[in-house]
Amino acid sequence: MTQAKKIHGAITALVTPFKGGQVDYASLEKLIHFQLAKGIEGFVVHGTTGESPCVTDSEKEKIFGFIKKLVPADFPLIVGTGTNSTADTIENTKRAQVWGADAALVVVPYYNKPPQRGLFEHFTAVAKSSELPILLYNVPSRTVAGLQLETILSLSPNPKIIGIKEATGDLKLAAAIRAGARKDFLLLSGDDGSYEGFRQVGGDGIISVGSHILPAEFVKGQIEKFLPAINALYLEANPIPVKKALQLMGIIESAEMRLPLVEMDGALAVQLGEELKKAGLLK
Repeated sequence: MTQAKKIHGAITALVTPFKGGQVDYASLEKLIHFQLAKGIEGFVVHGTTGESPCVTDSEKEKIFGFIKKLVPADFPLIVGTGTNSTADTIENTKRAQVWGADAALVVVPYYNKPPQRGLFEHFTAVAKSSELPILLYNVPSRTVAGLQLETILSLSPNPKIIGIKEATGDLKLAAAIRAGARKDFLLLSGDDGSYEGFRQVGGDGIISVGSHILPAEFVKGQIEKFLPAINALYLEANPIPVKKALQLMGIIESAEMRLPLVEMDGALAVQLGEELKKAGLLK
């Protein structure tokens, strides 16, 4: 089985639990066991949800190694390696390959606002730099710049670029990618709320935040009745609410963040807790 074929279904973009300023490995282990017991089908490590800009390089390597020891040998681990520097992204991707990652999730370069031809060259250079399969990550709500359909389709014939995390929630765009990209090009959602519709237009799976609290439901693709709770995970910037949700559920000990992110606003945390109760996730 190729690395690309192992990646499918519901994949959790893991948080990084902190306690007293340090990585909370006991909480991370509890979270991993919870996810595996509920049938989750992969992890993204060191993505946006993992607060990757605020985790040191040495911490990243240790965290990945810790997780790798806890999961089955055939369980896919994807590492977020993208930055707004092509050279740094290449180095991160090479490093992830050495660690034993199955693929790299490479976000559209943020802040720089590159044109489409720059994005094409960026992803082509990263794909060429190592043997690690590459997943494009299109999330213009965070990066400002975004991949246009023509650019995605022009990148899709590259055998090193195995798919895309498409996080705009635009189902017409998802359908157009499915229709125009090569047959085995992985189409993964990055938008929890539209996942059921995404599957209907040919999506292969999701890299999810909501699967932290509802892993089995995302694996089954049956999330409609849980949408109020899922939407509450976005009352503030991700991953602030999902960490609070995991703390309330007793899965991680602390909802601590690293600056510039801070713990969830008190009134919003109450609102989140109410939605979790309605969904049957809290007593």
